[in-house]
Formats: sequence, structure tokens, C-alpha cells
Amino acid sequence: MNDEFIIGCDVGTGSVRAGLFNKNGRMLAMATHDISVWRPQQDFVEQSSENIWNACCKCVKSIVKDAEINPQNIKGMGFDATCSLVVLDENDQSLSVSPTDRDERNIIVWMDHRAKNQAKQINKIDHEVLKYVGNRISPEMQIPKLLWLKKHRPDTWNKAGKFLDLADFMVLRATGKDIRSLCTTTCKWTYLGHGQSATKSDVDAWSDSFFVQVGLKDLVEEEYKRIGRNVQPVGEAVGEGLSPKAANELELIAGTPVSVGMIDAHAGGLGLLGMQLNEQPINFETRLALIGGTSSCHMVVSNQPRFIEGVWGPYYSAMIPGMWLNEGGQSATGALIDHIIFSSDHADKLREKADNKNTTVYQLLNKRVNQLTKQQNKAHPDFLTKDLHVLPYFHGNRSPRANPSLVGSICGLRLSSTLDDLAVLYLATIQAIAYGTRHIIEALDNHGYSIDTIIATGGGTKNNVFLKQHANICNCKLILPEEREAVLLGSAVLAAVASGVYPNILSAMKKMNHSGTIIEPKQGITSDYHHAKYRVFKKMYQDEISYSKQMNTFV
Repeated sequence: MNDEFIIGCDVGTGSVRAGLFNKNGRMLAMATHDISVWRPQQDFVEQSSENIWNACCKCVKSIVKDAEINPQNIKGMGFDATCSLVVLDENDQSLSVSPTDRDERNIIVWMDHRAKNQAKQINKIDHEVLKYVGNRISPEMQIPKLLWLKKHRPDTWNKAGKFLDLADFMVLRATGKDIRSLCTTTCKWTYLGHGQSATKSDVDAWSDSFFVQVGLKDLVEEEYKRIGRNVQPVGEAVGEGLSPKAANELELIAGTPVSVGMIDAHAGGLGLLGMQLNEQPINFETRLALIGGTSSCHMVVSNQPRFIEGVWGPYYSAMIPGMWLNEGGQSATGALIDHIIFSSDHADKLREKADNKNTTVYQLLNKRVNQLTKQQNKAHPDFLTKDLHVLPYFHGNRSPRANPSLVGSICGLRLSSTLDDLAVLYLATIQAIAYGTRHIIEALDNHGYSIDTIIATGGGTKNNVFLKQHANICNCKLILPEEREAVLLGSAVLAAVASGVYPNILSAMKKMNHSGTIIEPKQGITSDYHHAKYRVFKKMYQDEISYSKQMNTFV
């Protein structure tokens, strides 16, 4: 009997999940627990680190109990989390980041855009560091957020003992060790991972001149004490493993190995990109990992650095050790689909009908899309949106436009708002998101990638319409992993390496990643249709920019 088990813990935007896996990557149990999210004003999104840790403890205890596993047989734990900013005082207690002044609200969530002005300020600086974020830093990254705190919450800034990425907080809470991840610091904090070496200290991989120029000289003077002086590669074991306190809270064994943490989307990459599809060696430069949820992330890796305007990276060893990561993304995908559906007059009736039929609102709309296709004698559901077009930048654009201030638009509305109208608008919104993915792939391919395969996970991949539209619009084979919870699997990959079950990340990925359903793109007239709609997608952006320019003189 296999008596080696590992736990992956994933902190998403709305919930914490934990999964119990065997060493072959098969999940034996999973638990989910909701976490609190506060929005005290526009562009502000906040959470509580203790609320998140407590949810993690509940999930872990649940899966061990459900699987009837002896905690002695759990060989390791891995953590991933959204790239949210956690603020603690000198005693590792919560410090408020909120206009409400409530100390438990000590997290600025990744999607919080309060630091848009700080990001603009940084992007006016001509500095080498910005080359590694597509030449434009995002308010979703940590340096703009730190600048906002310093200006608007000087009390919190002065009292803070640690500023951490959420994944690094989870590791701190689990082990008592302040170890920062090469993934989190490189991707969200401007740490230059390729500058780290055995002959240099970790401090040398931070750019003093950059921090001085942006107005964070005090971090330089304290030698980066609060943001990370001990940066370690993903998959490394942290300290002596679970601390006695954390082990008691999780009902596990003190000393259980814990891996250096990771950003959630990047963990998804570890749970997706290693699957063997044939006898040939894996060509990573043809594969894109799509991790879809509230937002979407698009992860690709190469053997050499590729500098792509508006695409984050290149980041060295931030996901797969020894390889360079480029990261595209869309700021609102699942959130945008939900906005379109649940802001309509049909939302309540759809929810009620879905509950009564033990299904989801999305499945009801998918069914209606198929019915409309037959009623209107369309060759394919894609064609229902011929006269309806959506620009999906309702929460700005992460890449490749890299402009958080962009807005969305809908073209082709009529003086009706039936359920059928909503079904077609829902489809057009999914298509718009897929055109955004195509735009990212186009930028990647223009700089040396040859993407022909999308390997996808996340909430959107439970929606068949979402999947087929992405395959058709991007003209890519779309593969679902056998283990649909690939982000959790990525955390388990970390745990497997930290515990010594596998010697390194790549070997763990190859043993634990397995392919599932494959969706081929439709060719012919469907492909021609989407070429035309993609041109409309780009033209809508140009039109929106022209409107903004015309109105610029008015405050």
C-alpha cells in the first residue's frame, strides 16, 4: 500500500482549498473553506491573514480525517496563494491596511487597484528593473502597494515589521521561518532572481537604485529586512518543517517538511506543463498554461530570456528552476462573466431555476446558446455573436496592453433585454476573453514562442463553452489535465520535492502531471469568422482610446 502522502494548500481569492495526494499526483481528498473579502471603497479589496490561516487549518484537518490517513504518513506540505500583500508588525501580528482602521484587515488583495497612481509614477522612471515586468509595473504588484502604504498609511508603514506575499506568510505561519520565495519576490517585488548566486548575498539581487528612485530608500537603508533577506528557490524545504504550534493547529506532526511557497497561478503551471503527450521530449516553448478563475494567468517558459512589451518577465527560475518565465494575464475573466450575468434582470430567476434543477447558471445559459443555434439555423454557436462585440477591459488590461485604467465596452445592443439577449451577450463575453488570450499568444509568438497547445485549469475550465471558444479562437489544441485541480497539484509538486519524494521540480511534474480531455479547434469558416471578430476586437480598443483622447481636456 502507498503510505507516502502529501498535502497541497491553495489560497484563492474567495476560498482556501487543501488536497491530499499520493506521490503519483492522484488526489484522495479535498476540502474548501470560504474566506472573507472586504471592499470598503472603489478599487479597494482587503482580507485577513488570520482568517485565511484558520480556513487552511479547517481544510487540512478535514482532508486527513476524510481520507482516514495517519498524519505520520504525510511526508510534506506545499502552499500557494494569490499574490496579495500581507502586513505584520514586529511581533507578527496583523496591521491594518484599511481605511476602516481594523487591524484584522491586513491584506491588500492582488486585484486591489488603489495604487494605480503609484504604478504610473514608477512607470515614468527609466530603470533597468522595469525591463523584467514588460516595461510597465502593475498596481497588482507589491512595490506600488508599498508606496501607497507609505504615503496614505504612514502609521502602518512605520509599525510594520514584515511585508510579505501571501504565500510567504503561509510558510511563515506554518514554520515560524521568514523565508521568501524566489517565485513571489521575482514576479511581484522586482527581485532579480537571475542576479542571485552562491557568491552574492540575497540583498545583492535587489536593485538599490530602483528603490531609491521610486521613493523607498528606507527599505535600502534597512537592507531589505522587511521585504526579504532570505530568498529561496521553490521546492526547497524550509527550516525544521512544521512548527509545534502550527502542527497542533493543523493536527499534523511537528517537523513535517514544508516547501518554499509559490503564487497560485505559478503552482498551476507546475500542475499542467509537465504532462507527457507522446514519446517525444517536452517542448515547453509550444505550451501555454492557462489558469482561469476570477482573473486568468497565462504561463510560458523558455530556455532563454524573452523581453516582451506588456508581458511580465522574463523571470529566472520563478516557476521551473533553470528556465525563464513569461507571464501574461487578464484582470477580469470569471469576474467579468459573473458581472454580465448577475447584473442582469434575469439573475434571480436563473439562480432559482439552477437551484431547482440542481445545475448551474452557466449550464443553463450554455443550453440556451445551443437552442438558439438550432432555432436560428446557425452552423455553429460561435456565429450567434456576429453583430455583438465586447471589449473585456472592465477592470483594465494586464497584458499585453498593460494599462489598468482601460475600460470595457459592448457594441451591438438592441432595445430588448430578454433571456436570449443575455445568453448571446454571455457568449460574446466569453469570446472576448478568448480574444484577449489570443492577443497574449500573438505577443508571445512574435518574440520566439510557437504556442500551439493550451493546457488549462481553474473555474473557467468547468465550462465547456469557455473551453471550446478558447480552442477555436486561439486555434490551439486545448488539453485538460486528468487532475482538474491542477493548482492544488502544483502545491503538491512542491511538497513532493521538499519532502524528498522526488529529487527536483521537473521530475515531480513529469510523474505527477497527467493529460485528460483534448479539444481540437474547428477550422474552415469558423476560423475565418474568428479572424474577422478578432479584427473587430482590436478596432474596439483603438476606438476606445480615441474617445478617451477627445475627452481628455475635461476633468
